[in-house]
Amino acid sequence: MKSARRQAREIALQALYAWQLSGCDPLDEARGLESEDKADRAFAEALVRGVRDRAGELQRLIVPHSDREFAKLSPVERAILYIGAFELMAHPETPFKVVVNEAIELGKSYGAAEGHRFVNGVLEKIAARLRPDEVARARNPV
Repeated sequence: MKSARRQAREIALQALYAWQLSGCDPLDEARGLESEDKADRAFAEALVRGVRDRAGELQRLIVPHSDREFAKLSPVERAILYIGAFELMAHPETPFKVVVNEAIELGKSYGAAEGHRFVNGVLEKIAARLRPDEVARARNPV
């Protein structure tokens, strides 16, 4: 069974995917999506609102760590990177490894065959930039 937060990330992914393709308000899209009853709706809306409101800032954070043009990424990969980068930036209470692993799982479920590897590499670099102490502790436990 998926956790409430995993379901919330899936809702956010679907809403942000639709937003990229249609330009609709992703928050309205998220509210209209059906989900399992256990989804953390408040967290899904916080993710969607955060990405919508800070998309330019998030893109500037993502681009230097990617070997691909942002515009040429699939809408699924872009949405996953937006969500992961936003969580790393705005939700320090969530360990970076959890953020990265959740993004990998979204990539495996919704992305291209090897897209999760790309997402992993980009988010690991962003985590090292935004949370250097946490990343260093994880890589070099005492």
